[in-house]
Amino acid sequence: MHTTESPLPTPADLKAIIEAERTGVPFLHWRGADGSQRLRMLEAGGERLTVGRRPDSDVPLDWDLEVSRAHALLERIGGQWTVSDDGLSRNGTFVNGGRIHGRQPLHDRDRMCFGQTQVIFREPPDPEQGVSTAQAPSRAAAVSLSETQRKVLIALCRPVNDSTAATPATNRQIADELYLSVDAVKAHLRVLFDRFGVGELPQNEKRARLAAQVLLDGVLKPHDF
Repeated sequence: MHTTESPLPTPADLKAIIEAERTGVPFLHWRGADGSQRLRMLEAGGERLTVGRRPDSDVPLDWDLEVSRAHALLERIGGQWTVSDDGLSRNGTFVNGGRIHGRQPLHDRDRMCFGQTQVIFREPPDPEQGVSTAQAPSRAAAVSLSETQRKVLIALCRPVNDSTAATPATNRQIADELYLSVDAVKAHLRVLFDRFGVGELPQNEKRARLAAQVLLDGVLKPHDF
């Protein structure tokens, strides 16, 4: 199996993912040939989706030459989404690095690989059934911040506010702007990660996720910058 390393999502990408999560509807996200993010909501009524290189596929991956024209099927059976290949593809279908044989149930954040393309399956909890740790930041406006924590958050988000394609500020950049030590910035960020519910994410995703969430939820306003 050959896979292309997926670039880290930009804050703009994460905003779209957060908005999709908050619907409580399962969805897929992946990268197109140009590197841009693609989202596909798995709404009720679409119980069977095709994956393949054919342009009319429900999940079209027509740029990936290792994807077969008819590669795999996504089906909702008994209320659970599954993926199956059943010999449709030449190069196989993988979930979390293992090749599947027949039909396999999907769980939140499973990584499917078709050819060189990774497609992430997301199944966020229904907001009417309770809010998970990952979704708690939808109440971010109610999070209490000290004056210094707010300044750290503003400095972190400043590049993203100026350009949605930019990455959040580094610890050194924040430290230089606020005349703090890098260790002090790290300590404040650890608290902010926990306050906004992103503390359990991989280290390389926390900063962009935090910036996306606070800007999406209006925790910081234009006049803050």
